[in-house]
Amino acid sequence: MPVSLILACIWALLACAAAMGPQRYHWTAAWLLIVTGIPLVGWVTYQTGPFWGLIVLAAGASVLRWPLIRAVQGMRRAVQGADDQS
Repeated sequence: MPVSLILACIWALLACAAAMGPQRYHWTAAWLLIVTGIPLVGWVTYQTGPFWGLIVLAAGASVLRWPLIRAVQGMRRAVQGADDQS
């Protein structure tokens, strides 16, 4: 098994451990997982191909769904605010 997939599995285990921790640490843990997960997805894609890269990306998006939802909401507000100013 490639090293990148092993690290992706460890990342997933750490994400589950962070989810079981106190709620005051959730957003800090989410940002750390995002910062480490983005390069990890790239490395998995480079080392094993786009199929496994997309699988790891989908797994990461399902684990970090709330930061992803908040980012989409913020982008919608920004776009709607830009449309209102025009």
